[in-house]
Amino acid sequence: MHATRTPAQAKAWIESQGKTVKEFAEANDLDLHTTYQVLAGTKKGKRGEAHKAAVLLGIKEGTVAQ
Repeated sequence: MHATRTPAQAKAWIESQGKTVKEFAEANDLDLHTTYQVLAGTKKGKRGEAHKAAVLLGIKEGTVAQ
């Protein structure tokens, strides 16, 4: 198991790669607004698009159906 990130750590991780949140969302086929909501903590990533975003951001452990 790997350690999960906080939303703030996830945002810093995106920035450390030289990407914007928009670029991350587009590269991972995510809805931009949902990605921002997960990063802000207003969506917890329990299901659907928010779950996918949270897993890809490393905020929660889980799998994403391809």
